[in-house]
Amino acid sequence: MKTQTPSGVGGGHVHEEPIGWKQIVRKYQVPSRWRSAWQLFNTLVPYLGLWVLMYFSLRVSWWLVIPLAILAGAFLIRNFIIFQDCTHGSFFKSKWANDLTGFITGALVFTPYHHWRWEHAVHHSSAGDLDRRGMGDVWTLTVEEYIASSRWRRFAYRVSRNPVVLFLIAPVVLFLILERFPSKKAGKRERRWLHVTNGVVLGMVVLLAWIFGVVPYIIIQLTVLGFATMAGVWLFYVQHQFEDVYWERRGDWDYKKAALEGSSFYKLPKILQWFSGNIGFHHIHHLSPRIPNYELERAHRSEPMFNEIKPLTIRNSLKSLRYKLWDEKAGKLTGYRGASAAGRTKDDGGDA
Repeated sequence: MKTQTPSGVGGGHVHEEPIGWKQIVRKYQVPSRWRSAWQLFNTLVPYLGLWVLMYFSLRVSWWLVIPLAILAGAFLIRNFIIFQDCTHGSFFKSKWANDLTGFITGALVFTPYHHWRWEHAVHHSSAGDLDRRGMGDVWTLTVEEYIASSRWRRFAYRVSRNPVVLFLIAPVVLFLILERFPSKKAGKRERRWLHVTNGVVLGMVVLLAWIFGVVPYIIIQLTVLGFATMAGVWLFYVQHQFEDVYWERRGDWDYKKAALEGSSFYKLPKILQWFSGNIGFHHIHHLSPRIPNYELERAHRSEPMFNEIKPLTIRNSLKSLRYKLWDEKAGKLTGYRGASAAGRTKDDGGDA
């Protein structure tokens, strides 16, 4: 079977695939109880231990507390990856174990497990589909849509894509405020468990504010959550916002291409790969979300179909900040200048 893999940064080339991809990924989809338990231990124990250290460090100096809070934020990122695996049913074989672990780890990142599981499933089933944008993705307009937009909509779009808003303000607002309210399309179960999560989160906040003091707790929690969400949103952004990323209209949309060409292989230093739970192998995660995070690297290194995919490095990923709009004719992301040029061409009566 012949398959197309991405070209350029984050891509590969056409090659012969002797075995179907579903058969290839199936061997990596079996979670290990002990590896999952160990990952829980080496994530949650240090995270909770850092909160204890921060409590005692408050008596000495804030200069000790802030670095500890940033480190706790790094462990919170890893906690979120465990939470994500649970939503996919890939962290444990048992459904109840995934649900229980997902609920607890979700509360730690202020995210309702059942509601986010539903929204994230929509993201996985529609990533790269131009006709199904709007849930679990970064707001992305095509060049044509941007040109046709009102001034107010263009302004709102530019604000939403501004790096300060996108990576500093929006993440905290999303996890602290927006995750407290259900989507209009959410079912009764998702709504019910969202309210349960809100109750647990409120109890956690009240308890920690009583232990640390209201102002110290707010500063510490905002530092921990702010660092984790900022880094997390950046990871999500570069995994789906690079120049040759895959987008297609629904009639031409292909699941496999959307996974391998619409999700980057973000090659990170080992320490960052550890804290981010191997999520840099995002192309594999989208191809098969049933693969536990600790199996993603082995799958990438073991299977030829993944070896040909070129990595997106930290240096190259910074270029993603330039990309604002999807150019359907060119088949790639572009900046606002691309829209300006297209608009001028239209005004001149030429081909946009």
